[in-house]
Amino acid sequence: MRSLLLIRVLVALGGLVACAPANPVVNPADASDAASAVDSASAPDAAPDAAPDAAIDLAAMCTDRFGAALTNAFGRVDGTVLAVLRPTDQQCPRPNSTHVIAEVNFGGAAYRIVINIQSTRGTPNVFFREHRAPLSGPAWSEGWHPGLAFDYATTLSVRSADFTEVDAATVTERILSRFRLGARVSFFTTSSGGDSAHLVHRNATNRDGAIVIDPDTATPTYLLFRFSDQSF
Repeated sequence: MRSLLLIRVLVALGGLVACAPANPVVNPADASDAASAVDSASAPDAAPDAAPDAAIDLAAMCTDRFGAALTNAFGRVDGTVLAVLRPTDQQCPRPNSTHVIAEVNFGGAAYRIVINIQSTRGTPNVFFREHRAPLSGPAWSEGWHPGLAFDYATTLSVRSADFTEVDAATVTERILSRFRLGARVSFFTTSSGGDSAHLVHRNATNRDGAIVIDPDTATPTYLLFRFSDQSF
């Protein structure tokens, strides 16, 4: 009888031990790792820092195939930016060591717009101005639009005193900073026909050249250029 009672007591004690909560020794480092894992899991947007974007090479898509739709006239080119070449981008076809070249697509072909960044008379520096105004002429429409009139003084009410003198390196970077590959752009420019246009600066009455950034928006930005001996 006593033996049976003893057995029952031992069984009861064993059950209590088995049901007792475990209390193992935890390594502090393991505890920290576990807490970090919980914190990361509770932050649904957590992600490692991304590497900064590499600088975009605006000349990377330069081409050697051009259209022939430009006529012998002053007008406006409306197209999309294919490439922009610094004077140092001599790896591209038909480079120019003293001008910036914008390659622009319209009508399924590319065209070259040659932009002065220095003068061959007077001071070599150009005078530069950014100016916001609505797009002069008809609304932006892809293609070559000859026969338009555009004049810094009469169209935009801009005078020669409104420009700032800049050297070739500075104006090159200011021009390139405004371009985005694939973006719509306009140029008031002169062509002798074929695939290229030039004289993107102050010229003669109603025949001034300019770059127009965001021409299809309510607030386009004109990039204007003159030389030291031009007063208006």
